[in-house]
Amino acid sequence: MIPFENTLPYDEQMGDLYAQQCPYCHQKHVLLPIRPEELPDIHDGKKRLLVFPCCNSSVTIVDADSDYLLANKKLPRLP
Repeated sequence: MIPFENTLPYDEQMGDLYAQQCPYCHQKHVLLPIRPEELPDIHDGKKRLLVFPCCNSSVTIVDADSDYLLANKKLPRLP
């Protein structure tokens, strides 16, 4: 079972991926430095370091589907 606390929801808009909110600094609508073309490679097992451009926090992405990115560790949530 996939641990939900390790997931980051994203949206694809005009060829870019956006997180609804940064889990670290809570900035809204963050452009992610991952191209949609990379998602199949990530889903097939290639790990990808994701550095959030808003606060320079980083997390390793280990899997992806059409709605969520799966990180290797628990992501902070709003209280």
